Amino acid sequence: MSEEVEKIKQQFFYPVSKYHGRYTPQRMVFDSNLQEFSQRVSFVCALESNGKMTGEEAYQEIKKLKKQLKKAKKQLLDPNFSQDDDAEPKI
Repeated sequence: MSEEVEKIKQQFFYPVSKYHGRYTPQRMVFDSNLQEFSQRVSFVCALESNGKMTGEEAYQEIKKLKKQLKKAKKQLLDPNFSQDDDAEPKI
């Protein structure tokens, strides 16, 4: 019974939706990264709303998460990406 309860908790706190796009392993990994980004942003927003984190801290955390997501997207989906590009993102 407790395994079933843990599974339900896991599904509630970390929902995963199916991928509906053109299948490639890179797109599947990016979709997973995107879902994780969304979940983490939700947690940060909840922490800020409940006063556990300041607005500035929440902003900086979301900014960091967005930067990580952009890097993952570039590595996974950009056909012109090379390891040398990983050194410093161009703005």
